[in-house]
Amino acid sequence: MSSAHSGRIMKISLFVLAVGVTASGCAAIGPGGDDDGGGGSGSGSDTIPLSAEGKYSLVSDFDVATNMPGTPGTILNAFIDATDSPDDPTHWILDRLVASLPDGTIKNTLKNSVPFVAGYLNDRLFEVAPDFVVTIRDTGNKLGQVARHFGTIETLEVAANGQATKTVTGLHFVVDEVQLDYLFKDYRMTDIAVAGVGVTLDATGKVTIAEHKVPMSYGKVMHLALDQVIIPFVNPSAVTLEDLLKSVVNCHNVGIYTYEALGIGSASTFESACLSGLKAGAQAIYAQIDGIDSAALEFGITGIAKGIDRNGDKKMDVIQTGAWSGTLSYSGTAAPLAKGTFIGQRL
Repeated sequence: MSSAHSGRIMKISLFVLAVGVTASGCAAIGPGGDDDGGGGSGSGSDTIPLSAEGKYSLVSDFDVATNMPGTPGTILNAFIDATDSPDDPTHWILDRLVASLPDGTIKNTLKNSVPFVAGYLNDRLFEVAPDFVVTIRDTGNKLGQVARHFGTIETLEVAANGQATKTVTGLHFVVDEVQLDYLFKDYRMTDIAVAGVGVTLDATGKVTIAEHKVPMSYGKVMHLALDQVIIPFVNPSAVTLEDLLKSVVNCHNVGIYTYEALGIGSASTFESACLSGLKAGAQAIYAQIDGIDSAALEFGITGIAKGIDRNGDKKMDVIQTGAWSGTLSYSGTAAPLAKGTFIGQRL
């Protein structure tokens, strides 16, 4: 893996759930909400806190794939389209190639001969694109994993009157069981602040975070996930989707065999059109993802958790077993949130 990718990806053990938040000044939190043994000055036994006032780091995990409403639920179609026909992937490649040719006899002839040429190329798939189907399906699978474990890194600052400001400062993904954190500030993205969030703590230690709405630029988030998480996982030497496509399609051989099958034009002409077509195909997929932001995805959520006083000072130190409930809304269409969990710790 290149040094650029190594700098972008933080591999985090399953025991430590919030290293990205740690880097921002938070102690690591284990999956059960336990701290890492840093300990306070008290006895160390868990007691029921009397106050929730303070600032906390939170890590939330959502399943936004299961009930995603509207357009965001269709972003995998571009990847499915490249592998779902009997004569794919070469039919998909030829469609991109044809679109990149200048108007004229060669373009019209190839356009009318795509099924034949696709079959001809598929018979020589090992020389044209042997790893295309596996790579594209793997990319789509990892996009699905990101959507099923769509996490947020947050701070929750609770005032004495129970009113809090929740700020989403980054993203937390789980891909192939590896946990990865990305702070918005590192990618020129703006933190999402939500003021006036009610937080209550009862005599049993139950913490209730009142209903609040969190708007999310889902397209920007998925674009970041594709470039910074998924593509480096699939091919560490690739930086963009165009790089990934060109790494699994041998356009030189596509040019040779297209010319051989068609008998007009030249191998170099078809090779050049193949390269241009892959670039255009990558740009089209990015455009589809970026277009999601024409209407923000919005979380409308309420949280319930258990508060723990670790050092006996009557203040809440750890937030355990948090569960979010509510809805996801996109462009006016709402759907129930399939799953949402969170944990937290005092900063």
